[in-house]
Amino acid sequence: MYRLTIRSYILLLLSCLLPIAAQAQLKATPFSILEERQRGGNHFTQGLYFDGQRWWESSGLYRRSWLAEYTDPSEKPVRRKWLPGRLFAEGLTVLGDKLYLLTYKAGELHIYNASNLQHLEVKQYNGEGWGLTSDGESLIMSNGSNKLTYRDPDTFEVKRQLKVHGAGEVWSNLNELEFAEGLIWANIWQDSRIIAIDPISGQVRGAVDLNRLNPNVRKHPDTVANGIAWDKKRNGLWVTGKFWKQLYLIRPEGLGFRKSAAQ
Repeated sequence: MYRLTIRSYILLLLSCLLPIAAQAQLKATPFSILEERQRGGNHFTQGLYFDGQRWWESSGLYRRSWLAEYTDPSEKPVRRKWLPGRLFAEGLTVLGDKLYLLTYKAGELHIYNASNLQHLEVKQYNGEGWGLTSDGESLIMSNGSNKLTYRDPDTFEVKRQLKVHGAGEVWSNLNELEFAEGLIWANIWQDSRIIAIDPISGQVRGAVDLNRLNPNVRKHPDTVANGIAWDKKRNGLWVTGKFWKQLYLIRPEGLGFRKSAAQ
């Protein structure tokens, strides 16, 4: 009789917790597609940035990595820098007049003049480099784990770490990053979702599932969504992926984005 009572209590407790757990699961935030642009399909996109006039993109893989600047990502780059064959380009961001580019396993941050891509210096760091963005003061870096690292833009020293959590899931494989509307947006490697992260608490505030996009790519494990660039003027996010022949300008319904704005 005692065992039956304990078992019944456990079942009752589980029945109460399950609805709470279900509510905690992250629901995809709807979005609208504002524009689609075509480009070549040879971009192994690792980093993407747009300042309202110019674009910068990094493409990865050993002996094939490059950094490029565009006035129109549908056209040929204004300038392109090929990296040494030993380097695998990763995420990038622009802060002030400098462009910062991560490398995958070399532990090197390469710094360039953003106006002409002149190479300025190299900073060393431990571990892998994946994604990079900035909140206007610090550089924010991912390394494929569930943690984001805030770093000093002058020294690249660690200022603090932020554990990404919440929304009923365990988060990892955080990849390309973008800071937009007060939130850190992150690609997740091998996941069609991009998530919005609170920069203070690390709480996941929402997600946008890019699965409804239909890029013209061959079916291959490498052709995953990767690349987020904030278009402040048009109130949206440019998104793309590795070997994707398209870039899409999307506007989430919420998460800091206005419901309507001039396109």
